[in-house]
Formats: sequence, C-alpha cells, structure tokens
Amino acid sequence: MKILAVNGGSSSFKASLFEFAEGAAPRPWWDARVDWKRHEGRADLHVEAGGTAADRSIQAPSHAAALAPLLEMAGGQQIDAVGHRIVHGGRAFRDTTRITAEVKAAIASLASLAPEHNRLEIEAIEAAESALGPAVPQVAVFDTAFHATLAPEAYTYPGPYGWVEDGIRRFGFHGISHQYVSRRAAQVLGKDPASLRMIVCHLGSGCSLAAIRGGRSVNTTMGFTPLEGLMMGTRSGSVDPGILLHLLRHSGWGVEDLDHVLNEESGLKGVSGISNDMRDVLAAIGQGNERARLAFQVFVHRLTEEIGAMLPSLGGLDALVFTAGVGENCAPLRAEAAAAFAFLGMKVDRQKNEERSQEDRDISPPESAVRVLVVHTREELEIANEVYRVARIR
Repeated sequence: MKILAVNGGSSSFKASLFEFAEGAAPRPWWDARVDWKRHEGRADLHVEAGGTAADRSIQAPSHAAALAPLLEMAGGQQIDAVGHRIVHGGRAFRDTTRITAEVKAAIASLASLAPEHNRLEIEAIEAAESALGPAVPQVAVFDTAFHATLAPEAYTYPGPYGWVEDGIRRFGFHGISHQYVSRRAAQVLGKDPASLRMIVCHLGSGCSLAAIRGGRSVNTTMGFTPLEGLMMGTRSGSVDPGILLHLLRHSGWGVEDLDHVLNEESGLKGVSGISNDMRDVLAAIGQGNERARLAFQVFVHRLTEEIGAMLPSLGGLDALVFTAGVGENCAPLRAEAAAAFAFLGMKVDRQKNEERSQEDRDISPPESAVRVLVVHTREELEIANEVYRVARIR
C-alpha cells in the first residue's frame, strides 16, 4: 500500500510517499518540500527520490500548482491513499477520519480557529482530489487528536461554564509531532513509553509543549487556537487579555487589526524587529543587536516558564525532548533551557549539544537526573502511519 502524506502549511508544503507492507518497516519513496514565497509570486519545489534531487520554481504558487509537478517529478508511482495533516479538528474529530464532503465542510468551518492552517489544508485536499481522482481515498489526520486525552481540569478555561458547552476549550496542537516524537524518544532511551514522564518541546515557526505521561498527553500549551502559549516566530503566544481590551478601546484597532498583529507581527519578529527566524536573530545578537538579544531572552524565559508549569501534571520528569526547526538546531536555546532546571539535576553535555547531527540522540551526560534529547520530528511518516492504521482497521 502506497500512502502519500501531505503536510500543507502557511510557510511550506511538505509531502512524502511511503510504501507499507505487513510486517515490514515503511519504505520511503520520495520526499518533497515547497517553500512559499508568496510576496515574490512564486514557490521553490525540492524533491528527493532514490538518492537524487530535483528543483523547480513554481509561478502563481498554490497547493494545486505544487502538487502536479511534484507528482510528475517523483515518477508517477501508484498512490493508494492520501493522508492530510489537519490542524484543527474541534470537538467533532477525535481520531483519524476518512474525508467525505461532510468532513471537508466541517474542516472548512473550523478555519476561523486556525486561520493560518485549515483553509490551506482544504486547498491541499482539493488539489489531491483533482490530481488523483475520486477513487483514491483522502484521510484527515488531526493535530488536535493526540490531546483528546486531556482531563476536564486541563482543557476547561476559567470563564463561564457556557464556554465549554459552546466548544470553547483547550484543544492543543502539534499533536502529530508530539505523538511521533514522544514514541521515538522512548525508543532512543530504550524504555517503554508507558513508563516515562516527558515534556516534548516542539519549537519551530509555531511552538508548543506537551506534557506526556505513559504515552498520553496530559497537558499542553496551545489551547482553543494555535495562538496560545509560547512565544513563536510571528505569533505572540499568551498575553494579558486586558491588553487586547485596552487596544480595542483606546487605539482605534478592530478585530482584524488584532488578528494580524498577534499572528503576523509578534513573537520573535515583533520583539527583535528583524526576523521570525531564530537563525537571523542569533546572527544579529552576534553583531551586538540588543533587540535581538531581548527577543532571544524573552523566548527562553517564556519557554522555561511553561516547562516549569508542566511539571505538576507529570509528578516528576524523566526526559526533556527538543524537536522541530528551532528545537533541533538551536544549541544555545537547549543549553539555556536545561540550565534553568539544573535544580532538578538536569545537565547537557556541551559537545553533544553543539554537534550537528541528523541522528536522534541523548545530549545529556550519564550523571544527569533528567535525560535531554534531540529528536527529529517526522510528521509525514506519522501521518502515513495513521492512514495505514485506519486502512487496516477497515
């Protein structure tokens, strides 16, 4: 069974083709990535297959424009099913689901809760349907599903109870990544996931933590939308809601102004005034830029504050795991975060932390009371795994 995993987002479009056979590990056929440069009216497509790579520039970028040449460049293998990462599943979707017209409409209706994601994911579904035809099943894999195990006290906001009845509650996101990374971290440690208490730090353009006990999510930082929680690339994360009321009352701002500022002009970009890319921020720090230094310090402060807030949900900590673009590649951030928890006996090995590697690894010394790991997230593989699981059940 060949499964195409599609991860369509606001800044990139990733896709991978895997072949599944009973009793064998999934075989990767090819990987592709499209980086949107919408302000330039184009996108850059990169495909790797069988040890070779090919690149193409796409004009008038869209998911539909990306998918057709992607399939052409990748060799046209038969595809038996397509799995799509869907960021927000709301209350209706608690598990991987076959996409029908009704499911697609429901996903579209949730776009206001994940404005940078669900709309583009619908575009990816329709592009795949158009390219492959109606006979190839499309499957939705929800980022929110992994957090369906949150207890009521973890998902309920302290507003009127009517909010819960209306579906206003913490859902949590990055669940596909948290699910894969937590299981992979257990493999690296040679432990049963059921025996571990870990905090997974998914730090990329979007950022979130998940407190995972016994393989199940018990707490997380993102909430009703992907805007809550940690400081991110362009998103603010949690702020005093009184600030928003103040701006609405006294600055002449409207809802759309707030939406734009909180989602597009805040976070690393907003504080540094330079970029939403941690690499650019670190380069600017090296040149003596104080706003860039402040942006990094705020990022670390918010990260360690939220890690600390996860601890009571776990009753202790066996492993702190870093993943996604910033988590996997920013050694200074990992070092600062671990240093904040030295009182728990957490340590990192400087050499292991600073070496660049594609291997999933433990970067803590033997005497560290808490293991510190770097695990490369593989969301596309986890999407394909979920599709295969559902296909076998049915």
